[in-house]
Amino acid sequence: MNALISQLFPLLYGACFLVLLWQAFKVMGQGFRAVPRPGDRDAVGSSTITTATGNDRTGRLTIHPELLDADGQLTQEDLLTVRFSGDNEQPAYPGDPS
Repeated sequence: MNALISQLFPLLYGACFLVLLWQAFKVMGQGFRAVPRPGDRDAVGSSTITTATGNDRTGRLTIHPELLDADGQLTQEDLLTVRFSGDNEQPAYPGDPS
């Protein structure tokens, strides 16, 4: 019995490895398809551009829950902001020569 198990173990190990490798490539393929490329049907600049609300899964404006008070209304309190050292520089914009 031990001889049979010792012969089957490498085969089972290899089969599990191949299944997991196949699943990993499937998941990575989905990630690569998520990034639009030039020439894709839904690429930016094509005729099928979706609006900002079209990408929202709820179909309406989503508000972060911490911005709501006990009654479910937007809070009127001042929000805490944090500035890090070196953060007082002008923000860089795309295409800015500086």
